[in-house]
Amino acid sequence: MKVSAIRIAFLPAIFGRIPEGYNPSVRPEDPAHAGPGVDVFHAEVSVVAHRHSESVPPAEAAAYLRGYVAARQKARDIVRVRTVWSGPSTPAVPVRATAQVLIEVVNAAEHELLAMTYAARPYPALVRALTEAVDRGAQTHVVVETLAGAGGLLSGKEPADAFALAPGVKLWTWARNPAQQTRSRQHAKLAVADRHTLFLGSANLTESAARRNIEAGVLVTGGEAPRRAAEHIVELQRLGVLEPLQH
Repeated sequence: MKVSAIRIAFLPAIFGRIPEGYNPSVRPEDPAHAGPGVDVFHAEVSVVAHRHSESVPPAEAAAYLRGYVAARQKARDIVRVRTVWSGPSTPAVPVRATAQVLIEVVNAAEHELLAMTYAARPYPALVRALTEAVDRGAQTHVVVETLAGAGGLLSGKEPADAFALAPGVKLWTWARNPAQQTRSRQHAKLAVADRHTLFLGSANLTESAARRNIEAGVLVTGGEAPRRAAEHIVELQRLGVLEPLQH
């Protein structure tokens, strides 16, 4: 289980209760501690506290939990950067495959998945992974370009149509001002899960990009980059730069 920032924020209230005799059935009332993952984390801490309630003094139990979370947070902050490729492989240089990594990132999202793409075409494996993310409660947002926004550089069906079979996915597009942003495109291609794992590269959310084209990208796990990428997208949504797209 990942230890998210909101779970870390939840800890002071839990630690404060342990010296008084922690009651796992009682939750802190502070609404600032509410949010994704709190119930799961509360259950985990409850189990640990219950196991130690009779054999370990409360102060030692609190110290144990602090050490546990510190270790998990340290592991979370370790940054790993790996290259990801589509297309021909070179046996002498092992790399991660785009198709595999893209699905892994989507599958890793427990609470939030944010993605951006220029083009999109029906890709069954991706649609299935997105649907499963929605079903397990992950807030799933995908930013796409539109045919009109592409100015004739995209053809066929709207990119948004690629997600028609994943109704829980929230679609967004760039609400650009044509007078001020002529010949501009929503050209970012990325996916970020739980602000912890970021896949960033040249590949659109299409099967050809994932499996057939030569595409390159990086997979960043941990550290600041995934969090900053997610925060930027969310802020663009809040400011109205990105607007909801009905499909």
